[in-house]
Amino acid sequence: MIIVPVKEGENIERALKKFKRKYERTGIVKELRTRQQFNKPSVVKRKKMMKAVYVQHLRTLEQ
Repeated sequence: MIIVPVKEGENIERALKKFKRKYERTGIVKELRTRQQFNKPSVVKRKKMMKAVYVQHLRTLEQ
């Protein structure tokens, strides 16, 4: 359960913004989206490899 401490007299919009930020950090939405469909382990592994290659390419371009 996500608990957001709200200070005395704090604006409700500000408290909602804190809640949304905390909710995003937990990764619940991302987890739900990945569980909606099954991905074969080989596909997951391939995507991870492609992402690693892409990140490595970006890092070499920075240097």
